Amino acid sequence: METEKMAPTFDEKKWFELFNNKARVLYPHTDPAHDYLHVKRVVNTAKNLCTLENADWRIVMPAAFFHDYINVPKDDPRRPYASQLSAEATIEYLKSLQYPEDTFEPIRHAIEAHSYSAQIPATTLEAKIVQDADRLDSLGAIGIARCFATSSLMSRPFYSGEDPWAEARDLNDKHYGIDHFFQKLFRLVDHLNTESAKKEGEHRIAFIKTYLEQIKREI
Repeated sequence: METEKMAPTFDEKKWFELFNNKARVLYPHTDPAHDYLHVKRVVNTAKNLCTLENADWRIVMPAAFFHDYINVPKDDPRRPYASQLSAEATIEYLKSLQYPEDTFEPIRHAIEAHSYSAQIPATTLEAKIVQDADRLDSLGAIGIARCFATSSLMSRPFYSGEDPWAEARDLNDKHYGIDHFFQKLFRLVDHLNTESAKKEGEHRIAFIKTYLEQIKREI
């Protein structure tokens, strides 16, 4: 009688530590909006959403860790393709580790679809979770800090001195930091997928609005 072969168990702790160590090296602090701390927050949020939504952590974990594997600056013309470049690099890395092959295409999709610039619809639960986790990190107190960190990297002022609130001009977040809240970030909550993320997103948007009222008072 042949002994039935058991499927190998997934060692979550081993893979988490391996990916975490890789991420420490992969994401320097030269771009505070997309550094290791950003990735760590996205991974933590993704893990919580994964548990709440009963998703496949084997897919969500590497996609969350390596969604920004190739970091293209915001003002670079290649920006819309950054997530696809990151997906390719991630799959090559996972192949070198002999990670479970059945996860490769779902991981690829989750990474490609996370990007707002790429405009790729998330069609799986795991992709929706990675997308939500990354977008939530653009909101709230951390979102404010990331916005102004990016402003510094792009050499754009925090706001227009003549018309801070775009009352007589078009919004332009390539020129002014505060414009980014109105042009993109406030709209993100409408593009969140899971109910848990939407609830948290509303909370973080409310905080940003309170913060902007204080800026208005100060300037």
